[in-house]
Amino acid sequence: MEQRYVRVYTGNGQGKTTAAFGVLVRALCAGMRGYVGQFVKDEAYNETRLTQHFDNVTIEQLGRGCFIDRQPNQHDREAALSALQHVTDIMHSGDYDIVVLDELTIALYYHLLTTGEVLHALSLRQPATEVIITGRYAPQELIDAAQLVTEMREVKHYYQQDVVSRDGFDH
Repeated sequence: MEQRYVRVYTGNGQGKTTAAFGVLVRALCAGMRGYVGQFVKDEAYNETRLTQHFDNVTIEQLGRGCFIDRQPNQHDREAALSALQHVTDIMHSGDYDIVVLDELTIALYYHLLTTGEVLHALSLRQPATEVIITGRYAPQELIDAAQLVTEMREVKHYYQQDVVSRDGFDH
């Protein structure tokens, strides 16, 4: 059996989810089965349309939305804990070759989950399951536990020129 790893895509730059979905598409095209659990997003962005093109992928939105205009509450914590248990079962099942935990580090940053809870979930995954975790603010303990870590660093962004999110390019 080929070795599978835990990857973390973090940093303040754009492209973390995009990079994860790029690896996912490679795996799907190689005939592997993929799963994506989106921990914060509750809107079906364009990447969720992969399910219209691939039979071997499942995408679920497990969060209650972002925290730009509100503070997380107990319902958010309960949703995150339920989501973590759900993806723990998925990683443990061996039914998927690749599991993407999109924006999981945001759930950590807002204290909806603890790093210990996430590390425990990762310890229960099947060795044949590659895991990709995305989001800003990855804690050092998660970075230490991963075998591949990429930090996306914003150097310049057109948002600073009041360009709004563009369909097909940014969402």
